[in-house]
Amino acid sequence: MDVSSTEGFGVAEKIALLTFISAVILMAILGNLLVMVAVCRDRQLRKIKTNYFIVSLAFADLLVSVLVMPFGAIELVQDNWIYGRTFCLVRTSLDVLLTTASIFHLCCISLDRYYAICCQPLVYRNKMTPLRIAVMLGGCWVIPMFISFLPIMQGWNSIGIMDLVEKKQFNSMSNSTYCIFMVNKPYAITCSVVAFYIPFLLMVLAYYRIYITAREHAHQIQSLQRAGAPTDGRPHHPDQHSTHRMKTETKAAKTLCIIMGCFCLCWAPFFITNVIDPFIDYAVPAKIWTAFLWLGYINSGLNPFLYAFLNKSFRRAFLIILCCGDERYRRPSILGQTVPCSTTTINGSTHVLSGCSTISKFLLLFCNRPVPV
Repeated sequence: MDVSSTEGFGVAEKIALLTFISAVILMAILGNLLVMVAVCRDRQLRKIKTNYFIVSLAFADLLVSVLVMPFGAIELVQDNWIYGRTFCLVRTSLDVLLTTASIFHLCCISLDRYYAICCQPLVYRNKMTPLRIAVMLGGCWVIPMFISFLPIMQGWNSIGIMDLVEKKQFNSMSNSTYCIFMVNKPYAITCSVVAFYIPFLLMVLAYYRIYITAREHAHQIQSLQRAGAPTDGRPHHPDQHSTHRMKTETKAAKTLCIIMGCFCLCWAPFFITNVIDPFIDYAVPAKIWTAFLWLGYINSGLNPFLYAFLNKSFRRAFLIILCCGDERYRRPSILGQTVPCSTTTINGSTHVLSGCSTISKFLLLFCNRPVPV
């Protein structure tokens, strides 16, 4: 990849770019901080295993907005790199590391949703143990090291193209130095396949299976509802808890699928061009590289807003934080409720439906019998 300056941009264009980039950076910092604080403060969000991956993803995006974007913005506006060659390599390595970690997190989220929706609850508990989640999170951060810091600091990405890299790093006409990151054919293919194409394929397969499973569940529930309809014509729902669980899990899967789709739309142009460019003698203009790179950076500030608009639990947690703990947005207490409660049996185990008090739920779950109301 040849990510250099915006040589040729006018003053007005640079002012517009600086305004836009500043908004992107601010949005990414505040949004990802909000996600992390929301999960740390909200006990219900902490109980959901998927949110551990979301917090780690938000941390990666936060680092992108703090350690990577500002220096790229400075070079973009000044049309010059003033921090030296070594820091250029460090900044580039961080860029590759953090963006690769982001898509690895999304891949892990898709696998977590696959096991939660497509497998039995016992299988999900066995698969997503705390130890396995910790190993997966560690992999999201360690594996990208092998395609970022290790090859870039060693110069493996520029083997065979050093003359071209040195030529583009310095502009004798403007006496400007640029932080150029160009890659040879082996590194372009290896990096793109590991960082984007393999995780993308796994996510597509996982969400396809989730879609098929959700559709099968919907058909089964419709069949049960038709078979259980009483003769008096009154509506009857023989498996309300299963219906509610299916709808909840499917909605969560759709939310995460949209998040994944936005990530792919933001980064696909960059990674496609990254593979093609070395095979066309690095003919892609610098402005196109810059546009594709910042399109990818935009995704780092996009995820928190997707959570806010598409996930009710995150939306409630955000409102509590932004409104300084306003009681209107807190979950209503279920203690002392007098609404009759009921149970349903799924896969041989008793599940408590909504409307039960805490004591009633305890008795229902552990005594496996209804509570008189």
